[in-house]
Amino acid sequence: MPPLLSAILIATDEEHDLPGCLESLRGLADEIVVVVSEETKDRTEDIARAAGAQIIRRKFIDYASQRQVSLEAATGEWCLWIDPDERVSADLAQAIRGRLAETDADAYDIPFEVRFLGRCLRWGGMGAERHVRLFRRKKGRFVGGRLHEGLEIDGSIGPIRRGKMIHTPYEDLSDYLGKLDRYTTLAARKRWDQGLRFHWAYHLILPWEFFARAVLKLGVLDGQPGLIWAALAAFHSWLKYVKLGRIAKES
Repeated sequence: MPPLLSAILIATDEEHDLPGCLESLRGLADEIVVVVSEETKDRTEDIARAAGAQIIRRKFIDYASQRQVSLEAATGEWCLWIDPDERVSADLAQAIRGRLAETDADAYDIPFEVRFLGRCLRWGGMGAERHVRLFRRKKGRFVGGRLHEGLEIDGSIGPIRRGKMIHTPYEDLSDYLGKLDRYTTLAARKRWDQGLRFHWAYHLILPWEFFARAVLKLGVLDGQPGLIWAALAAFHSWLKYVKLGRIAKES
């Protein structure tokens, strides 16, 4: 019989996070497709291959096209889009099985739980995160470009209400800072390509976003991890606009 559920991933230097992700898919996914960037220097490909995944090596161009390759290589009736730093909780796996046994939509959005510095972030705008990640293979396609890719669904979307996708985007502060330069550079270039140009008022983003996340959205209730997240998120937003200004000077 053809596979019912294909898990699709893209990965670049993910030897730390990938094993836990693949383990969370055990007993759930009938097929796993991993698109490994040619730029990968660690054991990502070996780990995925040992888990029985289908491997595709491809030069990284942008996130949307990389994910589309993973989708086109899948053969399951349904696809689960997941990243190496995400885990399918036991409750979510059970909910997905139940949903696939009795479907009423072409895609489903899944509740997320974001963990940072050992704490689940419930405030600061992080507590109600949901994303469409489970969908009929022939009903979806990836769109976007440099940074934030999206999933277009040609059909109906329903909710999964039980269980959560566990997302730990950063191992620690060093990991966050290590990724900061790349992500903000990509974000600045994307905005430049969209025609946006730097304005001095963007300097106000840093204090405003910290206040909004920490106070207005009650991030302070998540304790020190919540305050650190609010500060780093505000700095991230400010830095990408500062880099937007640098692009203008270098052009």
